[in-house]
Amino acid sequence: MIVPYFRSPDRTFTLLHGDCIELLKQFSFKFDMIFADPPYFLSNGGISVQSGKVVCVDKGEWDKGGTPEYVDSFNRAWIKECREKLKDNGTIWISGTYHNIFSIANILTELGFKILNVVTWAKTNPPPNISCRYFTYSTEFIIWARKSPKVPHCYNYEVMKQINEDKQMTDVWQLPAIARWEKSCGKHPTQKPLSVLSRIVLASTHSGAWILDPFTGSSTTGIAANLLGRRFLGIDKEEEYLILSQNRKKEIEQISNFTLFRKKIKDIALLDRKRLLSVKEENTFSYDLPF
Repeated sequence: MIVPYFRSPDRTFTLLHGDCIELLKQFSFKFDMIFADPPYFLSNGGISVQSGKVVCVDKGEWDKGGTPEYVDSFNRAWIKECREKLKDNGTIWISGTYHNIFSIANILTELGFKILNVVTWAKTNPPPNISCRYFTYSTEFIIWARKSPKVPHCYNYEVMKQINEDKQMTDVWQLPAIARWEKSCGKHPTQKPLSVLSRIVLASTHSGAWILDPFTGSSTTGIAANLLGRRFLGIDKEEEYLILSQNRKKEIEQISNFTLFRKKIKDIALLDRKRLLSVKEENTFSYDLPF
């Protein structure tokens, strides 16, 4: 029987410790949306710049590159399990760079998903290119796909229009990389900004939805979900990241931080000002997970 590593008092934020492929096989619960930030397989001795300092980009053994066959096999295994845990009208978002995104797109198609968009996240503050031998890396890609080609999915078109100056939202998002205030509980080497995850949650779920992140890391997905009145399950193999995730959840349990974070996230703050967003339902959910 699965025993949660952590479950918040409000029962909207649960963490599991272990390999997502093995854990997902052990229950049959279905999610409304999945966000996955899998290994990019780029930790191979390269260098980058952080806070003005040259640093190694090796993030850990979990991000070490393998053969193309290994990358395909790994992506096929976890995406297949995620597909089994997605509702028929559910969608999945997967982030990546050229190191892994082409493999992921092929596997999604192979497994019967319908790719809806490939969002380009254009970072407004990317790190400089210290080699000066090619263009500066300033984007990441996020594939959005639905489980079934024939079953309609959730897309909050009007909400996206409202946060885009009353214009249709495009598939290019000009959003900053992670801000310092988002690291108040500690650092994760691949932490995504709340601005990106909040937009994803707003675009493709309704209040009360269940969201899964199989590579949860610092659980930005879960923090965004809870700030927006959604429920969350995160899985990670590294205990240090689960501790970080737990502390981040505890941080927003303080109403002052909860309110402050919503004000700092541009999309949420705009909807709040227009009185178009509410999280009244956040503490009224029944708990549905089988553990």
